[in-house]
Amino acid sequence: MRLIQIQKKDNVAIPPDTAPGGTVFENGLVALETIPQGHKVALVQLIKGSAVIRYGSVIGYLKKDVRPGQWINEDMLELPGMPDLENMGWGTDINSRLPVPPVKNFCGYDIPGARFAGIRNILGIMPAVHCVNGVLNNAVDRMKKELLPQFPNVDDIVVLNHIYGCGVAINAGEARIWIRSLHNLMRNPNFGGQLMTVALGCEKLTPDMLLDAGENTAENLVVLQECRGYKSMIDSLMNMAESKLAVLDKRRRTELPLSKLCIGMQCGGSDAFSGISANPAAGYASDLLVSGGATVMFYEVTEVRDGVRFIAARCADENTAKKLADEMRWFDNYLEAGGVDRESNTSPGNKEGGLSNIVEKTLGSIAKSGTAPIAEVLSPGEWPSRSGLVFAATPASDIVCGPQQLASGMVLEVFMTGRGTPYGLAAAPVIKVSSRTLMKEMWDDLIDINAGTIIEGKETIEETGQRIFNMIIDTASGKYKPWAERYRLFNDMAVFNPGPIT
Repeated sequence: MRLIQIQKKDNVAIPPDTAPGGTVFENGLVALETIPQGHKVALVQLIKGSAVIRYGSVIGYLKKDVRPGQWINEDMLELPGMPDLENMGWGTDINSRLPVPPVKNFCGYDIPGARFAGIRNILGIMPAVHCVNGVLNNAVDRMKKELLPQFPNVDDIVVLNHIYGCGVAINAGEARIWIRSLHNLMRNPNFGGQLMTVALGCEKLTPDMLLDAGENTAENLVVLQECRGYKSMIDSLMNMAESKLAVLDKRRRTELPLSKLCIGMQCGGSDAFSGISANPAAGYASDLLVSGGATVMFYEVTEVRDGVRFIAARCADENTAKKLADEMRWFDNYLEAGGVDRESNTSPGNKEGGLSNIVEKTLGSIAKSGTAPIAEVLSPGEWPSRSGLVFAATPASDIVCGPQQLASGMVLEVFMTGRGTPYGLAAAPVIKVSSRTLMKEMWDDLIDINAGTIIEGKETIEETGQRIFNMIIDTASGKYKPWAERYRLFNDMAVFNPGPIT
């Protein structure tokens, strides 16, 4: 049986399939016990306290002696300390020779004066407070039945439901994060520049926090407490939606440069293969996009923290590296205040899939960022001001990270998974990439691209990455609908709020 060793200095490797005890590997090593698929087997004799090395980096220290051919699992490792954020070197790993994309255009919906174009034509509706959600949801049911069929060029109506707006400490310092996120979320390019806000009338999140000067008008805002009863509320919402839908219905796709495209890279349900198949293939697709002028964002603070020095080395300037350290430090303090650390990130599924701890997970996770220089670092919910590769500081939770990507202008997400998840977003299509062929075979009608071909030696990282790039262009141009979009597998909106609830 083959063993997959990532770098020559690694003292562990993983089997592509479960290896029963007694299995002879191609290098002559004999499995001393059953090694589950994707789990680590010791390549050499290691004594207690020895560093276990994968991806050329230390992922932990052994709690006991290990013989060659023995299984190394999560219970046998001590977690290394976190990398120091002080005096990080920056700009020492700048790749100026990115691969050239085969195309540099896509067909999307341009928005006059906007930096990014949309790839779907959606009416987005933002409630100013959770109290209006029941009425708004009923109105949207009617909109979809009675209005949407009249406007065939509009793809959908999406309510950006959230649980904030009142009952929260609006003046708390960290409230700025969710207020900024909601403000920017309703401006996602897939909503075509149309603003529709629904307030109750007594909430703490006043409409002027969502609508800029000149936008806070009767054309963009319905206040339920100003309506005479339920029927008046529904009629007001229907009338406003009809006027917005009429504008959106006139939009048409046009050929646009990749500089108008903003793509998000995320991984979830990761396993030991994610970092050597799906993530690096997505990273190659990212390099193609950046080379063509697009903006690509990658995320998840806890899944970058232990590899932060690799990221800093790719920062294009000192200010970007400084903001990277500041965002890491903020999140360290956030976790500490909650009585946890970054190791709380790893799930039982991650460990069953061969990832022993957050360090090992991180080293595979950052592969989805490719090799391009990092042009900018964003706080949660901020919009990028530069093109190229951007790190956006968000929690790693898929359900929170997705909405934060939308709030930063992302119009299409590429989602790598080893264990599988039916996750999806109503406001943007999500392309699913599996790290293993078995995952694709199990969920053939949920996984869009199988990167397990890399593990099997049937494709290179570059070939799979090219397929991902092609699907991104086809999806952005409306030629392909990912499975999650076809089935409408849309998760609830979970905007990040580190501030107190009163």
